[in-house]
Amino acid sequence: MTLVSALVALAVLLAATVALGVFVQWRQGRPRHHIDHEAIQPERLGADGLGETATLLQFSTELCARCPGVHRTLAAIADGRDGVRHLDVDLTHRPDIAKHFHVLQTPTTLILDSTGVVQSRIGGAASREVIELELNRLLNEAAHV
Repeated sequence: MTLVSALVALAVLLAATVALGVFVQWRQGRPRHHIDHEAIQPERLGADGLGETATLLQFSTELCARCPGVHRTLAAIADGRDGVRHLDVDLTHRPDIAKHFHVLQTPTTLILDSTGVVQSRIGGAASREVIELELNRLLNEAAHV
C-alpha cells in the first residue's frame, strides 16, 4: 500500500466516523413514533400502576450521568399534570428488561398512553419541551378518538 492510498483510506474512514457521530448526536433526545405498540404491564417493572392519562417511563442505570437530571425533569412534568405518572426503572440489575425493550442507552424514555401502550420513545436526555410536546400530542389524539 502506498502512502497516498493509505492517506486516502484514512481520510475516508475519518469522514465516515464524523458522519456517523453527527447522525447519532442528531438523533439524541428526538422522539420516535414508529415503534412496536406493546401494552406494558406495570407489575413487570415493579410498579403498582400507570398514570390515568399517560406514563413517563424512564430507563436508567446507576452509572448514568444524565439520568438524575432527566429524572427531575420527568418528575416535575408528571407532578404538574393531572393523570400523568413518572416511573423510573433502574436497569443495572435488570438486563432482562433492557433486552426486552431494546434499551441500548440511558436514559431512554417511553411515553405510554393510559392503557400502557408505547406511543413515543426518546433515546438520550430529552428536553422538557420535547416531553411536553409529546404529551400534548398524545392527549390531543386521545381527545379526538
